[in-house]
Amino acid sequence: MNPKTNQTEGVTGGFPADQGYYFPAEYASHEATWLSWPHKEASWPGKIQTIYAPYSKFIGHVAAGETVRIMVRDRSMEEFATSCLEKESVNLQNITFHHFPTNDAWCRDHGPAFLVNPAADQKKVIVNWNYNAWGDKYPPYDLDNRIPEQIANYLGLPYVSPGIVMEGGSVDFNGKGTLLTTTSCLLNPNRNPHLSQSEIEDYLRKYYGVKQILWLGDGIIGDDTDGHIDDITRFVSDQTVVTVVEENRRDANYEPLRENLKMLESFRLLDGSPLSIVELPMPSPVVYEGTRLPASYANFYIANCCVVVPTFRDKNDDRALELLQRCFPDRKVVGVDSLDIIWGLGSFHCLSQQEPKV
Repeated sequence: MNPKTNQTEGVTGGFPADQGYYFPAEYASHEATWLSWPHKEASWPGKIQTIYAPYSKFIGHVAAGETVRIMVRDRSMEEFATSCLEKESVNLQNITFHHFPTNDAWCRDHGPAFLVNPAADQKKVIVNWNYNAWGDKYPPYDLDNRIPEQIANYLGLPYVSPGIVMEGGSVDFNGKGTLLTTTSCLLNPNRNPHLSQSEIEDYLRKYYGVKQILWLGDGIIGDDTDGHIDDITRFVSDQTVVTVVEENRRDANYEPLRENLKMLESFRLLDGSPLSIVELPMPSPVVYEGTRLPASYANFYIANCCVVVPTFRDKNDDRALELLQRCFPDRKVVGVDSLDIIWGLGSFHCLSQQEPKV
């Protein structure tokens, strides 16, 4: 494995884990949240204009507690984005725009992976994974694939390029050495067909600074990412996960989610302790133009001052919000309508990437 790095001091010449770097939990303090302003109509065919109000509401909640850095193509897109934010009374003082053009909006997957080491002289570095739009499903993605390097150069941070495909939505972390993922995504031959499971684990350990990888199985129906973990199971503390369950036995999600729950119950963390598991309901199936969409309350985003949860005008919305509020007693849990956004096959977590504070 020969990592490619830029010439900035930091990770040049070695793996991030060897130098004490690791990917923090999302609930650790953020320096900022990075977003790529949605503009690709093919991602929301016939609906893109309807997403800007809820997307701007999401930004408003996050910006109440941290800087939000929004990537746009040019001045014209920045002006349009500003007008959308102003309509939702977003405080623009915490908003900054960056003219980094993108192909699409899914910053969780094409954005940088920020690692930290508080004891190092260079306290923050970036992993520049390759990105291929979930197995070459939605070309072109050349602009998206350049984003981590552009952000690293803008921030003056060193970066390391492992040379394989990896997406932020496919992994979740407790910041204490444990990573959650799925076999359906990371072992899919449309990502890294030349790598075995053990070889992929080697990359995860060396480039994310984790010591333990916990593998779940399949994702939810309608998920075009082949089963991202951020639609099913998320860490909410060092030892606690929330995981979605389907209560309707006739639903196609019932069995795979039940299997994932059984696996979670069998796992042990690095200290030998079991996971504390909170079961989160699924909304009723969301179907648009004959397509079942990957609607899930697990696709929430943990910001400094709040947790923004997608809601679906469903009977389980309030229940999901109440369960998550108990998981985050130090943050306000807010629901934002995602019924139009989910037509793009993702929601607030898929759209965002946190930059940790160190």
